[in-house]
Amino acid sequence: MDTSHKVKSPDGTVIAYRRSGQGPPVVLVVGALCTAESGAPLAALLAPRFDVITYDRRGRGASGDTAPYEVRREVEDLAALIAEAGGSASVYGMSSGAALALEAAAAGVEINQLALYEPPYLLDPAGVPASAAYTGQLGVLLSQGRRDEAVELFMSLTGMDPAMIAAMRRSPGWSALAAVAPTLAYDDAMLGSGLIPTERLATIGTRSMVVDGGASPAFLRDASRAVAEALPRGRHRTLTGQTHDVAPHVLAPVLADFFAG
Repeated sequence: MDTSHKVKSPDGTVIAYRRSGQGPPVVLVVGALCTAESGAPLAALLAPRFDVITYDRRGRGASGDTAPYEVRREVEDLAALIAEAGGSASVYGMSSGAALALEAAAAGVEINQLALYEPPYLLDPAGVPASAAYTGQLGVLLSQGRRDEAVELFMSLTGMDPAMIAAMRRSPGWSALAAVAPTLAYDDAMLGSGLIPTERLATIGTRSMVVDGGASPAFLRDASRAVAEALPRGRHRTLTGQTHDVAPHVLAPVLADFFAG
């Protein structure tokens, strides 16, 4: 049964989480604009074999927030959850949540096994100026309270069609996206310059798997392979026909087999 809990991070921020299932602990780390609710379908599929923790990253859902934001604080949040799980756990990170999981592993957080889905890094340094421009524009919009436009900017960055963005803005779920828009700056900070931090990844000795979707954009697939190659114990897996919005019922068996191995 899924029950709600809270844990206090070292800086005093309260982090809300859900816990369900039985077995070895697994923590799910969601990506941009997502909350614990976003991870619920995957958690339900893993719960028969694992003790699954999903959580609202700081600034989202029922979790608190503390200014100013620092990447290390999100690492501490994840470490606090793993402590609640018993001191060590396997971790699955999605998109920018994969970058957070990698930062935690590099910082020495007790992660037994690491599974990542399409960490959105850049391979080509030529993309860094555009990434910096996004950072600046996002900061301006958020400082002016223009949350709707910040979400639209992020969606444009991902390559979403303008007509689709307009349709989403008219949908009932848009208000939930706008509510967590300030955390887009947190996800952006998590990625640093945007380039794959290969030297830091080389220090991670955790057994790792990096997964991508066969129908995802080439830059995400290339980055996933490069991250797997940079991790000393990394392996790469492609899920045929999947996109960045991976189907939980396709992903769950792959994660279960990896974490059980």
